[in-house]
This record gives sequence, C-alpha cells and structure tokens, in this order.
Amino acid sequence: MAVSVRMDPLMEKELELAAKRQGITKSQFIIDAVERALGRRDPLALLHQVKEEFAPYRVEQAARKAAVGVEEAPAHGGDPLRAKLRAQHTAQQQDYAAYLAAKAKQEPPAS
Repeated sequence: MAVSVRMDPLMEKELELAAKRQGITKSQFIIDAVERALGRRDPLALLHQVKEEFAPYRVEQAARKAAVGVEEAPAHGGDPLRAKLRAQHTAQQQDYAAYLAAKAKQEPPAS
C-alpha cells in the first residue's frame, strides 16, 4: 500500500541524510520508525536476540583458548603477516648494522 506524507523540507532532508547514514532507503527508514512506534520492533529485544545468536561463537573462542592455553597462544593472534613484517624488520636492522660496521672499518681514524 502506498502512503503519502507531507513534511517540512528540512525534516525531509534530515530523513534523507539519516537513511543514507544507515545505508537504507527513506521508505525503509520510515517503515522502521513506524514499527518501533507501534511496538513491533523493540531495539532492546533485538539486542538480546543478537546476543543469543552470537553467544556460541564466544563459547567456541573461549574453548579454543582454554585448549591451547593462554601462555601458549601466539601474540596478536598469530598473524602471519605480522610475523613476516617483524622478520623483515629484524633483517633490515641487521643489514644496516653490518653496513655501519663495514663503513667504520673503511674510514681512517681521526688524528
């Protein structure tokens, strides 16, 4: 069913911007607002529903940590990219130290 609503142009612009921020159409924004006003969509109930749906994921993560042991868990989640970057950084530092040592051997001592 189509419904027409007249509103102040400034309010319509606010409506448009709010809908855009949420990534939905103006129509969907209005439908959501009406559902909340009618009590069909309770944000608190929705929050509890989402928490219940995602609770198993937290339990699985905790079980994995307990199985591995907190002490044995790799730092930063064992990110392979971080490990590779850390290794490259260490190699570059060693190369630079070797370069400085070679340069120091080539320079004659100051008199």
